Amino acid sequence: MGKYILKRLGLAGVVIVLTMFLLGLLVHLVPGDPVKIILGPRASESLSRVVRAEMQLDEPVLVQVWSFVRGAATGDLGRDFVSQLPVTSLIQQAFPHTVLLAVSGLGLATLFGVPLGVYAATRPNSWIDRLTAILSVSLITVPPFVAGVFLLLLFAVELSLLPAIGAGELGNPLDYLKHLVLPSTALAITWMGYIARLVRTSMLEILGANYSRTAFAFGLPRRQIFYKYALKNAIIPTIAVLGVGLGTLIANAVFVEIIFSRPGLGALIVDSISTRNYPIVRGGILVVVVIVVAANLVADLSYRLLDPRIRFEAEGS
Repeated sequence: MGKYILKRLGLAGVVIVLTMFLLGLLVHLVPGDPVKIILGPRASESLSRVVRAEMQLDEPVLVQVWSFVRGAATGDLGRDFVSQLPVTSLIQQAFPHTVLLAVSGLGLATLFGVPLGVYAATRPNSWIDRLTAILSVSLITVPPFVAGVFLLLLFAVELSLLPAIGAGELGNPLDYLKHLVLPSTALAITWMGYIARLVRTSMLEILGANYSRTAFAFGLPRRQIFYKYALKNAIIPTIAVLGVGLGTLIANAVFVEIIFSRPGLGALIVDSISTRNYPIVRGGILVVVVIVVAANLVADLSYRLLDPRIRFEAEGS
């Protein structure tokens, strides 16, 4: 198990380092001159040269890439071209909003998706199972930005039940929670259906296994078989998916934050792209990549720890 953990940590480190190098090349891969965009088309050549030197765009490409990788490895992501503030401080201000949005969306998806899948699995081929299947597939096909627009129009504009834009104040939990309901629900809808289908399929597979049939033959209570044995084993594949889900939710949070005008990492990156503010873009994308890699690593290790069959295969090999 120790060798496997070291191998996974090594692969995660390689992915992050390669991402750093690619982000270092970002300024040269995207069309458009950031200096002209920042200063405008009427800026003098002398001023353009000064700004270009401050942005280190006059140095060779390899020097620029290495400078970014070396700084990122030590936590220095550069400075904002406009405000000259450290990128790390700007990300630290936006990061909590994005994480809270993604975690709450994943929590809602799990809270409703798991019971929905269990309810369908315990009543296979019934009209309830068919209705649950239709509902789950319908939820899977709804993109978060479509769900966000619909929820915004219905609950904020038409019914005026919840705030339409903004994130509220972190110092006021009730106000912040009200602003979080609609965007987190928009994020959760797709994964709610996906988790429900995954739990149903896993439970039906386990209920058809020999040990489940033996438990039924010995007359154990159905609720005990369903919830103590079948659900306990069926939830293991879901844990592996949740790691991927957290990364996907953080990526989808970009669209949701724009729709609901929420301050966050996604909105910060999108605003910086429009102005070619590359330090913020590179720093924000790097943080998202690190979160996705870390979430997948934790989910993978948790999956192996929770499933004794995988541990046995690892020890045997």
